[in-house]
Amino acid sequence: MSDQSPYEKLGVSEDASFDEIQDARNRLLEQYSGDGKSVEIIETAYDAILMDRLRMRQEGKIKVPERIRFPELRVQSPPKENLTPREQSPAWLQKILDQPSGTDVILPGVWFLGLSAISVFYPAVGDQVLQLALVLGVGISIFFLNRKEGRFGRAVLFTLVGLIIGLIAGGLIASLLLPQISAISITANQFSTVLTFILLWLVSSFLR
Repeated sequence: MSDQSPYEKLGVSEDASFDEIQDARNRLLEQYSGDGKSVEIIETAYDAILMDRLRMRQEGKIKVPERIRFPELRVQSPPKENLTPREQSPAWLQKILDQPSGTDVILPGVWFLGLSAISVFYPAVGDQVLQLALVLGVGISIFFLNRKEGRFGRAVLFTLVGLIIGLIAGGLIASLLLPQISAISITANQFSTVLTFILLWLVSSFLR
């Protein structure tokens, strides 16, 4: 069988149509389905015929139906990329967003949690204590932001923006929420300070 041409191995003539070639291949594969060596010979012969037909097509001797797929043209489509939400975000946002490690999230979180506890539970908390806590919070935020990439100016800018937004939003929310909740015994300044610490924690952990 090794001396036979690919056409003879499939039992078809050289002028056989593609349908006849495919039918012969499928019939032989079904017949020799349990014989690995014969199956390999059949597939090799079929691929050789397709290569021959491709050569003849390139030379303009025959016209091959579009549904025929030649071995070297079986190109696998590239796998789809699974983009993370960060990679799908705008370029400017990708430049300031960080993918922090657990340590980058926990360490500033511990500091801001401690400052929040002092602001709320420290006996007879006055405005001076809250102001001091905010100063410490600003310093902590700048420190952790600057530690990531050594951009002090950028760290100061992000921290100040977070501080301003936190104080303004905290004041507005406190004026709307606290009068409705008599069970909460904290002042508007305390509430605003704690909200600012939460925002500074997010800034120092997830921005860079």
